[in-house]
Amino acid sequence: MSEIILEAQHISKSFHDPVTIKVLNDISFTINKGEFVSITGKSGCGKSTLLYILSTMDTDYEGDLLIDKQSMKNKKEADLARLRNEKIGFVFQFHYLLNEFSVLQNVMLPGLKLNKYSEQEVEHRAMEHLKTLDIQKLYSKKANQLSGGEKQRVAIARALINDPYIIMGDEPTGNLDKKNSEIVFEIFKQLCDEHNQTLMIVTHDQSFSKKTNRIIEMEDGKIISQ
Repeated sequence: MSEIILEAQHISKSFHDPVTIKVLNDISFTINKGEFVSITGKSGCGKSTLLYILSTMDTDYEGDLLIDKQSMKNKKEADLARLRNEKIGFVFQFHYLLNEFSVLQNVMLPGLKLNKYSEQEVEHRAMEHLKTLDIQKLYSKKANQLSGGEKQRVAIARALINDPYIIMGDEPTGNLDKKNSEIVFEIFKQLCDEHNQTLMIVTHDQSFSKKTNRIIEMEDGKIISQ
């Protein structure tokens, strides 16, 4: 039996500004360990709003979200922040690397923040992830010395540092050319196939989504296929 990593239970969300507009309507699905799932749909269909809720950044919604069988409802912000750091890895369209830090320091940051391992152990783990992504030779370079594709690989290494239950991506190839988009896809596929990593990627890139294990398609705040 598959282990459920994330479960959305009847999630709905409205904006009130000043008129009430329902942006998510009764969203329910589960994601199992080791699945590579893409969430697709036209711009404005609600997929980014949904990602904010699933990543625990937005707590103002109806329904429930379970991560690792634990409800996220009524949790304190400090508990959610720790859970995010420990169980969710993030890869965004823009990499959000700190330019004044080296590649190695950028990758280590969430690990040092979690404070679960010694600094030496975090450094060792960071180098291992850089090796997995074939960018270990860049470890001492500053983030602003890297190409766009290299930056996104560093961001993926950073997302992996705390062994997250799930990696969430928000248009992670949206800023990359075709070649680098394919490299990022292959990295995700390798993480899924060889390391049983769970991935949930919001994307409008159809060539990306159709190669994932499963597509959750959204339209007007609803899931129309999964």
